[in-house]
Amino acid sequence: MLLRQVDKRIGLSKAVAQALEDIRRQASCKHDSLALLRQRVYALACGYEDLNHHQQLRHDLAIQSAVEREEVLASYTLCRSENQANRQTAWHVHQVMIDRFMAPFEQPPKELILDFDATDDAVHGKQEGRFFHGYYDHYCFLPLYVFCQDQLLVSYLRPGNIDGAKHAWAILSLLVKRFRQSWPEVRIIFCGDSGFCRRRMLAWCEQHGVGYIVGIAQNKRLNEISAQWQQAAEKQYAISGKKVRWFGKFEYAAKSWKRTSN
Repeated sequence: MLLRQVDKRIGLSKAVAQALEDIRRQASCKHDSLALLRQRVYALACGYEDLNHHQQLRHDLAIQSAVEREEVLASYTLCRSENQANRQTAWHVHQVMIDRFMAPFEQPPKELILDFDATDDAVHGKQEGRFFHGYYDHYCFLPLYVFCQDQLLVSYLRPGNIDGAKHAWAILSLLVKRFRQSWPEVRIIFCGDSGFCRRRMLAWCEQHGVGYIVGIAQNKRLNEISAQWQQAAEKQYAISGKKVRWFGKFEYAAKSWKRTSN
């Protein structure tokens, strides 16, 4: 019910429902698209990820009250509704997300830091697109998220066997174009771990005036340069038994990310 009040105040589910196309024959529909969306989202927020949970939840008084319906809620209709979603659906949803993010700014921001991260979404059935991931040691999807501070901008579901940086370049390009359309002078910084340290992506950032802060995977050269800080951190950890973080600064770069040939 608390989530329902927040949603009512910001109007997010209503805005998303208005942006989605409903191709059903309306005269035969018992549940409108807004009710379906709220039912699914509120249940997800309560930890009910599987659609089969709604066989019981459709009778739950709290969920019914949150959706503002007195009668039994939808069941299999939710599955059909989700299966109709496509790339155009994702596009419309994210348009709403970006517009909602930009709306509160009375003045154009000076800087935006776009934090990209891939993470695991564990699955326990045989859903399409789920694969075993060696790093996370279980079956999962591998969604890509983009945050600006604590605001979610992009949530992109991907199969579990995909490259962690797959499509990040295209998403970054779309975000940069959208923000600069309204805020031409804003400084944009791309942030990601070593999985996003890709030559073409960083070269694109330099060509389009986008700053970047990315991790770099370990290699012999980096270990040699950072040996003094690593040794100092190991000694401090041995004494305190607590996690240690040291910062240092040094030059480590080719003059260009572009590859050259002799």
